[in-house]
Amino acid sequence: MSGPQVILPGGRRLRLSGGAGFPRPAGPPTSRIAYAAAHVVADPTAENTPGAPAALDWERTLAFRRHLWSYGLGVAEAMDTAQRGMGLDHPATRELVRRSAAEARAAGGRIVAGVNTDQLPPGPATLAEVTRAYLEQLGEVTAAGARAVLMCSRHLAAAARGPEDYLRVYDELLAAADQPVVLHWLGPMFDPALTGYWGADDLDVAADTVVELIKAHDAKVDGIKMSLLDADREVALRRRLPPGVRLYTGDDFHYPELIRGDATSHSDALLGVFAAIAPAAATALAALDRGDPATYDAVFAPTVPLAQHLFAAPTWHYKTGIVFLAWLAGHQGHFTMVGGQQAGRSPVHLARLLELADAAGLLPDAELAASRARAFLTVAGVPQ
Repeated sequence: MSGPQVILPGGRRLRLSGGAGFPRPAGPPTSRIAYAAAHVVADPTAENTPGAPAALDWERTLAFRRHLWSYGLGVAEAMDTAQRGMGLDHPATRELVRRSAAEARAAGGRIVAGVNTDQLPPGPATLAEVTRAYLEQLGEVTAAGARAVLMCSRHLAAAARGPEDYLRVYDELLAAADQPVVLHWLGPMFDPALTGYWGADDLDVAADTVVELIKAHDAKVDGIKMSLLDADREVALRRRLPPGVRLYTGDDFHYPELIRGDATSHSDALLGVFAAIAPAAATALAALDRGDPATYDAVFAPTVPLAQHLFAAPTWHYKTGIVFLAWLAGHQGHFTMVGGQQAGRSPVHLARLLELADAAGLLPDAELAASRARAFLTVAGVPQ
């Protein structure tokens, strides 16, 4: 056997084989719409410590978006993967959306961007304050030239007293939108502060509220991103959507089957995992376009164990693994995150991620990945 070696925690030697050489497609997929929720690259020379303002390496952050567009994927900007609520503050978010939308125009790439209420201070807010904050960010995203994703708001989750409060706020937002938006349903496994979103802990009741909202505003709703990690519940919701309204899967555990779909419906994609597996995702979607489900399944199959490990509990720390993989793959020169979030996963977890990424053919330069993994593990106390 050839290939560089890494000594893993516990002493086992891992020999890396490197990337599978996934080709860049001729263009975006035609049978599905697919967005990758992109991470941000921190400035390693800045004070990106917990609670400090986010300082980004703009060159590398935007280069990663160009990488995603080069594989035919759209970019979902300023979403959970970009550390909204976990280090990315509103001034940095506003600038990120502005710069990324300009890059999208230059590249001819598809882009959506998150709208939230995170310019409000932590703590209680009235429904009127929540609505104004949403509208402010909706205006910023629209002015930048991106399609808006109305993200779940921690402030709204705390202020709302039932489904009627959610409907009141979203009615006003959708009335103000000058183009169709993407709604967002992020489960508490991604953010515990969103427990009971849409006004009910009972997910069937919450789904009824979502369907009521969409049916009342179907001309203003491009689709809804659903991130509950529950494939059956996602299929049930997408079958209830009005014609023309998309279900964008945010299920990082079951995405191959949900995107493939069944005899009556399929999901499109807006996924954090696609940032880490973009070359494989592009190859799989191209196979689906040409009616080759066997290749689609074969390409996606080794990415699923990677995704399941990446998004393992506590799920909200998946961003640490996303950035670690971007570093190993050569998309950035360091493993530093805004808010100091590189500490969110253990060396044991990240070493397993290295192994799974290599098995999926997602480390294009085995020597580079091995040298970086060895450096990280040495500092973590695993002699190489």
